[in-house]
Amino acid sequence: MAYLLCIIISTLLLIILILILQIHLLRRSLQEITEAFHDRLTTDTNTLIDVSSRDPYVLKLANDINTELRLLRKERHRFQQGDRELKEAITNLSHDLRTPLTAINGYLYLLDKEDKSETVQRYLSQIHNRTETLKSLTEELFRYSMASSTQTLKQERVNIVKVLEETLVSFYGIMQERNITPEIDIPETPVWKELDSNALNRIFSNIIANALKYSDGDLVVTMKEDGIITFTNTASKLSPVTTGRLFDRFFTVEAGHNSTGLGLSIAKGLTERMGGKIEAVYENTQLRLTLSF
Repeated sequence: MAYLLCIIISTLLLIILILILQIHLLRRSLQEITEAFHDRLTTDTNTLIDVSSRDPYVLKLANDINTELRLLRKERHRFQQGDRELKEAITNLSHDLRTPLTAINGYLYLLDKEDKSETVQRYLSQIHNRTETLKSLTEELFRYSMASSTQTLKQERVNIVKVLEETLVSFYGIMQERNITPEIDIPETPVWKELDSNALNRIFSNIIANALKYSDGDLVVTMKEDGIITFTNTASKLSPVTTGRLFDRFFTVEAGHNSTGLGLSIAKGLTERMGGKIEAVYENTQLRLTLSF
């Protein structure tokens, strides 16, 4: 009886050990699938998921995932091709529009030199304003297609304090015209980051231009030692809802009727391409844009 009991216990222990081994192998196979799946989603590769397990259910799971990955890759390539064709079309269209717009501006300039009634002068002034808006939109479309391209940015060691100072100086004339005296608090020592200097200048320019566009007459720019930059201004014509859409392509509010709605969208795209983050918060009529890398 004791011998039979020992056999039963030994058999049960063996079964338990086999089950534990199978569970371990199954967990390892699932971990392989998880890591491989994550890798295939984050990289553009044709390599499919392969597992060491020979378990039929694990193999079927890997095969089903591979089938979906093939479809996903096909859709990704189709999207990338369509996105590339759209950007090329925008670039070509904006370039083609420059020639007739230049000609229109030339004829408007000649008409300004002719004798005309007050009514005609008023109409020509409206045409000139609308033409300038269209010209600005065309130029911004061209810049957007270039900024959102897949071309690799040239990242190097950049002193972001210096780039910010230079950008602020370039807006000095516009600030004077609008009676805005900015409050600037930035470090006296350099703050170095690995960034594309041209892209960084474009980001700063677009943010400052947006701040001036919606400002009620003030602008506060601060930078911390770690490089986090905050742009704050009173913007009574905005709201939490419109602020949440400031980074949307082509979104404008009534206060910015001459805007293309691309400035902050470009800034956000360039920021994220360089591993940074940009956020907008609206509290008590104050618009605050925070930029960090």
